[in-house]
This record gives sequence, structure tokens and C-alpha cells, in this order.
Amino acid sequence: MQLTIETDVEADGRWMASVPELSGVHAYGATESDAVAAARALALRVLADRVESGESIPNELSFSLVRAA
Repeated sequence: MQLTIETDVEADGRWMASVPELSGVHAYGATESDAVAAARALALRVLADRVESGESIPNELSFSLVRAA
């Protein structure tokens, strides 16, 4: 499973990272690295919830980063 983390900087200077493949996975951080780490953690929690509820997920998981322009 390939997940994409997209980042963008808000007008107030905060960074936002989101995972478009997983609805609702958006996280903020003071730096891009903080936002990416928070989004990865949230994505893993969402996938763990899916496993706990009986859904299957692919054995392999990878993230790619799409940085803000």
C-alpha cells in the first residue's frame, strides 16, 4: 500500500500534512517535519483501527512525501 503525504504551509506559518488515501488524515505542526510525523502517526492509527475491526490491509506499507511548492 502506497500512501502519499502532502504538505503545505498555512498563512500563519503552521505546516499541514495530509494523507489523501485515508479520509480525514490531516495533521498540523510547527515545522514540516512535525506535521509529517503527526500525519504518519495518525495514518498508522487509522490503519490499526481497520485491522482491529476485521478489515485486511496490505502487508507492505510505504509513504511518499509531496512537498509544498
